[in-house]
Amino acid sequence: MPSDVTETSEGLDEAETVRYEETEEDNNVSPTDLSELLKDGTKESHDRAENTQFVKDFLKGRIKKELFKLATVALYFTYSALEEEMDCNKDHPAFVPLYFPLELHRKEALAKDMEYFYGENWEEKIQCSEATRHYVDRIHHVGQYEPELLVAHAYTRYMGDLSGGQVLKKVAQRALKLPSTGEGTQFYAFDNISNAKQFKQFYRARLNALDLDKKTKERIVEEANKAFEFNMQVFDELDKIGALLPEEAQDGGLPVHDGKGDLRKCPYYAAKLGTGDPGCPYHIAVAMLKQPTMQFVLAACVALATGFVAWYMM
Repeated sequence: MPSDVTETSEGLDEAETVRYEETEEDNNVSPTDLSELLKDGTKESHDRAENTQFVKDFLKGRIKKELFKLATVALYFTYSALEEEMDCNKDHPAFVPLYFPLELHRKEALAKDMEYFYGENWEEKIQCSEATRHYVDRIHHVGQYEPELLVAHAYTRYMGDLSGGQVLKKVAQRALKLPSTGEGTQFYAFDNISNAKQFKQFYRARLNALDLDKKTKERIVEEANKAFEFNMQVFDELDKIGALLPEEAQDGGLPVHDGKGDLRKCPYYAAKLGTGDPGCPYHIAVAMLKQPTMQFVLAACVALATGFVAWYMM
C-alpha cells in the first residue's frame, strides 16, 4: 500500500478529504503538544488499567463467554453516549478537527455484536450496569457543559481501540471460538481505516493543531485520567461478576486453566497462544478429575481394586 493514503469522512465538507501519511511519531513533536501531554500525563493510569485483573485474565485467554458479552454491553452503552455527544458537538471549534464518524464510530458495529450474542430483540435483553452508568453520566455531562473535554474521552477510547483492542480481538476469537469472519467482534473492525498506525499519527497531529491554552490542555489530561478511572471501575465490576459465573467448559468438556501459579513456568505451557498445544498434563488431569463422570469411574475402579485385594488376602 502506498504511504500516502486518502480517506473520506462524514465529518468534513463533501469536497474535502482526510489525508494522512506515515511519518516518524516523534517528528516535529513538542513536549507541550497535547498528544505528548496526554501520553505522559496518562501513563500511570494506562499502566494501572492494563494491570487490572480483568484485563490480565483476558490477555491470557481466560475470558468466559458470558462475561465477554457483558463487557460488550458496557461498550455499547459507553459508545452510544460518547458518539451522541460527539454528534451534538461536531461543530465545536475544540472538537471539529477530531470528528471522524465514518472512520471511528463504534455504535453500529456494537449493535451487530449485540444481535449476534443476544438475538433479534437484544435491546430488550440488556441493561446498563452501575459502573457503566457512572461512565455514561460523566460523558453526557462533559458533552453538555464542557464539550472541549470530549477530546479526552475520544482519545482514551479510540486510540486504545486502534492499538490494544486489536490484540483483544484475536484473543477473544481464539478463547471463545468466535467466527474468524468477525461475528461477535465487529467492534474491533475499523473497515474505513486502511492503516491504523498512520491514522493514529494523523489523529495525534490533529490533536496538536487544536487551538487550546495551557489551562484547557491540563483539564483535558485530567479528564483523560478520569476516563481511565471509569474504565477501571467497569473492569473491576466485570471481574466481580466473573467470579460468580460458573466455570465454562472448553474442548472435550474441560474447564479452562484455573490461573493459579505462573503459567510460563510450566514446561508444558504453550509459549505462544494458539499453537495448538494441548496444555499442561497436570492441569488437564486435575480438570478431568473434577468431572462427575470421571469421579464415578475412578470410584468404581477403586472399589474393584479394593475387592480384589480383599479376595486375595482371604
